Amino acid sequence: MRRDVRVDGVVQGVGFRPYVHALATRLELAGRVGNDVAGVFVEVEGAPEAVGEFLTALQRDAPPLARIEHVRVTEAAPSGAARFEIAPSDAAGVRNTLVSADSATCADCVRELFDPADRRYRYPFVNCTNCGPRFTIVRDIPYDRPLTTMAGFDMCGPCRAEYDDPGDRRFHAQPTCCPDCGPRLSLAAAADPLADAVRRLRNGEVLAVKGLGGYHLAVAAFHPIAAATLRARKHREDKPFAVMTADVDQARQLCFVDGESLSDLTGHRRPIVLMPRRDGTPIAAAVAPGNRYLGVMLPYTPLHHLLLRDLGEPIVLTSGNLSEEPIAYRDAAPLAGIADAVLDHDRPIHIRTDDSVVRAGALLRRSRGYAPEPVTLTRRCRRPVLACGAELKNTFCLAKDSRAFVSHHIGDLENMQTYRSFTEGVEHFSRLFEITPQVVAHDLHPEYLSTKYALGLDGVELVGVQHHHAHIASCLADNREPGPVIGVAFDGTGYGTDGTIWGGEFLIASLHGFERIGHLAPVPMPGGAAAIRQPWRMAAAYLGDTVESWRPEWNAVVAMAAKGVNSPVTSSAGRLFDAAAALLGVRDEINYEGQAAVELEQLADPGVADGYPVRVDELIVQGVDLLHGIVADRAAGIEPPVIAARFHNGVAAAILAGCRQARDRSGLDTVALSGGVFQNVLLTTRAVNLLANNGFRVLTHRRVPTNDGGISLGQAAIAGA
Repeated sequence: MRRDVRVDGVVQGVGFRPYVHALATRLELAGRVGNDVAGVFVEVEGAPEAVGEFLTALQRDAPPLARIEHVRVTEAAPSGAARFEIAPSDAAGVRNTLVSADSATCADCVRELFDPADRRYRYPFVNCTNCGPRFTIVRDIPYDRPLTTMAGFDMCGPCRAEYDDPGDRRFHAQPTCCPDCGPRLSLAAAADPLADAVRRLRNGEVLAVKGLGGYHLAVAAFHPIAAATLRARKHREDKPFAVMTADVDQARQLCFVDGESLSDLTGHRRPIVLMPRRDGTPIAAAVAPGNRYLGVMLPYTPLHHLLLRDLGEPIVLTSGNLSEEPIAYRDAAPLAGIADAVLDHDRPIHIRTDDSVVRAGALLRRSRGYAPEPVTLTRRCRRPVLACGAELKNTFCLAKDSRAFVSHHIGDLENMQTYRSFTEGVEHFSRLFEITPQVVAHDLHPEYLSTKYALGLDGVELVGVQHHHAHIASCLADNREPGPVIGVAFDGTGYGTDGTIWGGEFLIASLHGFERIGHLAPVPMPGGAAAIRQPWRMAAAYLGDTVESWRPEWNAVVAMAAKGVNSPVTSSAGRLFDAAAALLGVRDEINYEGQAAVELEQLADPGVADGYPVRVDELIVQGVDLLHGIVADRAAGIEPPVIAARFHNGVAAAILAGCRQARDRSGLDTVALSGGVFQNVLLTTRAVNLLANNGFRVLTHRRVPTNDGGISLGQAAIAGA
């Protein structure tokens, strides 16, 4: 008997064809397997029992990097084939295949890397079908070597023999190579680039290192002068740097590693994992100044393994860019004023990709290791969709049928180089997945560059999507739910349908529409954007002359807010957190987005259970009540960690009160939490527990960020629906 099989999903570049070949050969079946623009096709024939076992094992025992979405089996007449073979790839037809994300070096390749008897001993580009570069080297599909940036490296005889051997781990591994035929390291005129790099790190120099998706900047993490020098040269005042450790044991010496964090640290995606840091470690003060958390990742390329093993201590590894610019990836020229030297190599990077960031199992930045694997939508798009995302933490999303391809992290579009990265990324994804958008979704804010990009496109239907509706829709898509739900969207800034700045919203929302049923009581933002950079202004706007001023400009700012001069009103939860942080003396001015709220959460004592009372009348939350609680406790001499915790608990209680009123009004008992404020683990945990204990089903983010990095998915889901 014969069966023809079509396999859809992430099945190219992950060892799927050699796996199928080995399986069919073991079962003594004939036929063929091949790549095409739709995925993988299989023709298999032989004894009925063997064919049945083949179809069962096909999904059950698939390679570790494969992500099978669908398997379709049809009957066919036997062809009389004598053996099973791998067919040449077919590039004709409509593209519907998926591209694998880049994957960390597997255990087998690490063993080879440090085995003196292996021909790839200490070779920085060792890889196989189970690991290595994928998305960052793919120029086009189907995924074959000529369509990757490895095209310029002709395989030597031994590598070709492995590539052609169905029993070898490198059978049809497209990036396979060795010291005789593959990419090479370079560092100025150094005879041994790796040894020179280690020497420079030990001497306190700043080293640029070419990775999978771009250049990083590295210094020895225990070297105080080097860390301070990197911070000064990069113009990065306070935002923490990430650290790479050689292994889990090193990570545990720096941080408290729980089970969820361990899984993220050691998995094949290898994101930066934010974890509580231990006291008294040798980490330089400039690495994460004043921060109770540390971002740690393990090596994910052979080069990283070699660097960390030879250096013998952790390194700072941060994106190779000037503050707010995109990561350098074509060459290291943009880093000339920062790095003392460049550890380079000659394998081109086709598309830049930053490291992903995870905290408590939730994605804060979805990029390397995750993109471009799609999110499956509950509602199939009848026409192809492009969603242009937000202005900050931008991602875009291209959707076709039931697949939504959320891009890698792009960044803040206020920078023109980042905007260029956005436009180039859209073009690359459109070509890679053969999606020509007919519907283009965008934010309502007329000044966002992502909105202006959408409005400049010809021949498409434009769909404006309100920012907080997109947040809730993103959470729905993340959880494969259509709604309607009670949506709680708490963030810093979003353009409202009434022209004001929203950010503390209660919605009744589905993919088809929303109703704003409640929000934080609006307050002025004295100075507009200045109130974001200077949180004390929000304290002045909320409390006016009811508290003693601690800034000489206080009274003038209070008067500005009262008169409404350059003071747009906002319902933003982010600005409420800013005001609380300023009142507690945490921070009057910020150096990066969300800094005051981040530090306020870190200050809070998680052992405190009580919170400040807050009025929620007709679904209007009087945030000022929480601030009055802070003022009263400070006057009473209560310790700041207790006050910070009571503020968080009060916000969580206000969320519960609003959701209970929304349930009474709508009859809904499912709540979706979204928006950048819910990056706050303390607040989210308290809110989820309160809601669950009061009979609500709660949806939160797992597969895309709750911040603006998830906005594009929400826009695509809404436009598709």
